[in-house]
Amino acid sequence: MTHTIRRRGAISVFSLLAGIFFLAVALSLAGCGETKADPKAEAPPPATVEPDLDANNFKVDHPDQFPLVTVVEHKAAPALNVTGVVQPDIARAVPVISLASGRVVEIKARLGDVVKKGQLLLRVRSNDVSGAYQFYLKAVNDERLARIQLQRAQILFEKGAIAKSALEQAEDTEQDTKVDLDTAAEQLRLLGVDKDHPSGIVDITAPISGVITDQQVTNAAGVQGLSGPNPFTISDLSYVWIICDVYENDLDAVHIGEYADIRLNAYPNHVLKGRIDNILPVLDPTLRTAKVRLEVANPGMMRVGMFVTATFYGKQAETRAAVPATAILHLHDREWVYTPVSTGHFRRLEVVTGNMLPGNLQEVVSGIKPGDRVVSNALVLQNTVEQ
Repeated sequence: MTHTIRRRGAISVFSLLAGIFFLAVALSLAGCGETKADPKAEAPPPATVEPDLDANNFKVDHPDQFPLVTVVEHKAAPALNVTGVVQPDIARAVPVISLASGRVVEIKARLGDVVKKGQLLLRVRSNDVSGAYQFYLKAVNDERLARIQLQRAQILFEKGAIAKSALEQAEDTEQDTKVDLDTAAEQLRLLGVDKDHPSGIVDITAPISGVITDQQVTNAAGVQGLSGPNPFTISDLSYVWIICDVYENDLDAVHIGEYADIRLNAYPNHVLKGRIDNILPVLDPTLRTAKVRLEVANPGMMRVGMFVTATFYGKQAETRAAVPATAILHLHDREWVYTPVSTGHFRRLEVVTGNMLPGNLQEVVSGIKPGDRVVSNALVLQNTVEQ
């Protein structure tokens, strides 16, 4: 009985050792087989960033992940950008004047309308017409009477009944009445009244072609002859003024007779040319700016009151830096680039950019200089910094 138990125990130990042996062989055979490459295992470890005491300094592992480019040189004419407002040319703005006082009975045009020379704008019922017509009728009667008296004087002088001085007095009276008659007829003509068919309505027409830029009259309103306010103001907007504010320190870049580029805020891709017509001699005592006036041909899109940006260019070219647009980082309303300080060590520098250049390059006005090295893609480095 005891012998049997020992034999079974030996068999159990032998079976356990055999199982372990076969398991080891199976694992060895599995290790000798072909295995697929793991891309994650072969990829370089992710870059880690160690911030410096300076918030704009960063130490990065594996800096080869952020290739560098050399800042190139760019020749650019010095430019001065200022803001301005479109205004009508005062010399081309003509007030519409009513020669007769009275009440407005009809308005044929409104603010902003485009009108032609001679176009009817409004009608005024005026007592001035009746007074002018009454003066005209009196002048007609006086001239007729003076003409009859002159004829009588001529007959009497021929017969020797009157002296020559009496004839000369009759001739002078007849001439005076003709002048009065012509004056009365001209007054009716200026009022727009037909002397043969008089009317109490005076028609007021446009003196020039243009756009109505001011209206000071409404229906049933009263107007005063030859006094303000004028019912309308018509402006010829084929040429307009750009009034710009230029700081005192920048006035040396602006010269009368030179041209500037004009960009409308409403049409930023459309560039116009404006000639500097005048630099006003008085500075704003608060802002220390001078008014610079440019004359611009209006292609039809410029409207009074529009905001514009005027760019004045100097004659001497300036040397500036240029980098790929991807090297510029826009962060917190500022623009930055990353420059290498040492191996794996980068510094973030603030720059001031200019215009976009051909080849997807960005002009840099200040902050870096030609020959410097910057990270070609600042956004990739910034994303690594923020992780």
